[in-house]
Amino acid sequence: MSFLRFLCLSIFLIIVGCEKFLPPEQSESDVLDGPMEGLSPEQLAIFNRGDEAFGEVFTPATGLGPYYVAASCATCHAGDGKGHPFNNLTRFGKFDTGNAFNQMLNQGGPQLQNRAIVGFVPEVIPSTATGVTELTAPSVTGLGLLEAVSDADLLAMADPNDSNGDGISGRVNWVSPPSFFSPFPFQIPDSSGRYIGRFGKKGAALNLLHQTVGAYKQDMGVTSDFDMEDPINYAVSSQIIDNVPDPEVPASRVQDLVFYLRTLKAPIQRDESNSDVIAGKQLFIDVQCESCHKQSLTSTTTDIATLSNIQFSPYTDLLLHDMGTGLDDGYTEGSASSSEWKTPALWGIGLTKDAQGGNYFLMHDGRARSIEEAILLHGGEAENSKNMYVALTQSEKEQIIQFLESL
Repeated sequence: MSFLRFLCLSIFLIIVGCEKFLPPEQSESDVLDGPMEGLSPEQLAIFNRGDEAFGEVFTPATGLGPYYVAASCATCHAGDGKGHPFNNLTRFGKFDTGNAFNQMLNQGGPQLQNRAIVGFVPEVIPSTATGVTELTAPSVTGLGLLEAVSDADLLAMADPNDSNGDGISGRVNWVSPPSFFSPFPFQIPDSSGRYIGRFGKKGAALNLLHQTVGAYKQDMGVTSDFDMEDPINYAVSSQIIDNVPDPEVPASRVQDLVFYLRTLKAPIQRDESNSDVIAGKQLFIDVQCESCHKQSLTSTTTDIATLSNIQFSPYTDLLLHDMGTGLDDGYTEGSASSSEWKTPALWGIGLTKDAQGGNYFLMHDGRARSIEEAILLHGGEAENSKNMYVALTQSEKEQIIQFLESL
């Protein structure tokens, strides 16, 4: 045998021998990240630039802080999944006379920057704040489809006065737009010039650009062409004292990131043909969870063909619902009350533990350590549905959980 043939055979045997030590290739349905199908080569190039921006780790030299919560988007959204309570965001404010909510912007609100770069002091919650909430970062996949649900569809699902008498009175959150906001053709203003919010725990962000600009500033202390002001620790000084020239990221970088978020694929359900999953889905409907966690929505026509006119299954209605006193943190945004929360999408919930270190941390602040605990924390409009779940047999409850874990 020649030396070359011997070398090739040795390499082949090494590769084959190592295969049994390699982890199995993950199915597309077992991971959250990845682009939607149908993107053009040019769109994939933008997606990849946005992916890079999502993982960019900022330093003081590139604009981090001086006050911040995390140094990158990926810090709070590992694998594009749900965050861990260790990196919870804290927001605060208070109700003024007349029940108007004050986000205390002149005292560092609405968000606490609990970290600071060297030489600076992190913020603390003002003693006068009466409403304080913690928010766990959500999964970011499938957001482009949620953004593309028309306002007309949201208003059609809303029932603020519970006119059908089912005990469910979902409503939209009307939000005053920032100066840089440019509505899609399907976004409808009210008589006061406000638009319907759909991102964030209370639906306070009007679109993914609004959400992204806010995250750059409030989470990382990074300015952009859309918002040129760094966070200020008013307990120390009312002056902006960041030394990095603004904007710290250009508009093009922000837009790449927004495109990435818009075109991340939606979570893919697993084990759909499993008899217990099928039974669990029907029970989920029977106990009226589907009244708020709508299984089917349809996107409207948008500027991205792969997002347009698609029926999808996010298990949300994107509406606000009163969840009762147990989930009332005394904090709010837009026109939401402090006990109202936007219905979270349930797709991808079965993969949540993969991004959270192997354990569940559910609800708006991660307080629930299992799916069942999250169900039992539901109150207000969901009280009746929760009670119907409690009345099920143990095997029926397990079927619902199995269905949810398949999403």
